Amino acid sequence: MKHLLLTLFLITVPLLGVTAKKKTMREQDKLMVIWSSGDRDVALKVCFMYTNAAKKMEWFNDVYLIIWGPSAKLLSEDKELQEKLKVMQDNGVVVEACVNCADMYGVADDLRAMGIDVKGMGKPLTERLKAGWKQLNF
Repeated sequence: MKHLLLTLFLITVPLLGVTAKKKTMREQDKLMVIWSSGDRDVALKVCFMYTNAAKKMEWFNDVYLIIWGPSAKLLSEDKELQEKLKVMQDNGVVVEACVNCADMYGVADDLRAMGIDVKGMGKPLTERLKAGWKQLNF
């Protein structure tokens, strides 16, 4: 009986460690995409396409799109980009925008109306960088 318990213990403990290790790795599976370009082709053919796929295909557990700078103005004026952004949001991409940038372009209220969390982004960005989030810039 002691041998059976010892055998079960030796088999179970390493398996628990593997499960915990996989979970920890998955919890760190976070991506933030910083979209600052005012170039429509960059948005449509690179940034939005990859960001949406990263979430939809579960390449990352958490996917955040951060609207920063000229992209805020472009998004507020472009209906096709707004439609594609809505699809991303529906797929689970969290969308945020820098309030200072949005205010500089006079589009903060437009972005909020799209369901975007418009806020100061310096601190959240810094915290995510320090926490080891993966980052892409477009």
